[in-house]
Amino acid sequence: MYSYIEETYTGTDFSGRDLGEGELRNCTFERCRFIGTRLEEAWTESCQFIDCDFSGAQFNASSHKRSAFTNCRFRGANFFVAKFEECKMIGSDFNEASLDGITIAGGDWSYTNLRFANLSKQAMRGIRLIEADLYSCNLEKADLRDADLTRARMGKSRMQGTDLRGAVMDGVDFMSLDIKGARMDAHQGAAFLRAYGARVDD
Repeated sequence: MYSYIEETYTGTDFSGRDLGEGELRNCTFERCRFIGTRLEEAWTESCQFIDCDFSGAQFNASSHKRSAFTNCRFRGANFFVAKFEECKMIGSDFNEASLDGITIAGGDWSYTNLRFANLSKQAMRGIRLIEADLYSCNLEKADLRDADLTRARMGKSRMQGTDLRGAVMDGVDFMSLDIKGARMDAHQGAAFLRAYGARVDD
């Protein structure tokens, strides 16, 4: 087991290394490469990963608390039973990543690419997903109460049992949604009806 505390790395290549079961605290990684890196059961707290490449990395059973992964690439990464608590993931790309079993507790996931991701049954109350790409996501039974979904792209997402009550959905294209079975509040319901041309009296 290793421990990195208050370390700074710029342009370092960690690709293919085994960094599992270690602790990273208050560290900064900028433009670093973690391609195919093993990070199983790693633990990060208050770290910053800026414009890093985690393509094919293994995050299985890792835990991240108040860390930031901004403008990072996670193409094909595996997040089975990983946990992200109050993390900032702004602008990161999860194309082809496996998010099965992930736990997302709050945080800011705005401008992320989460197309086709499996986020079913996720407890994401209060999360920020401003302009996130959620196209064709599985959001069944997800808790998105009080989330900020401003201008999020949610076309063809599966939303059976999704709880959207209290969520901010300004700029969302309601005509692209299949909300059959989703739970909405009166304000959202009125916005949905207006999108289809109905006149709704206040």
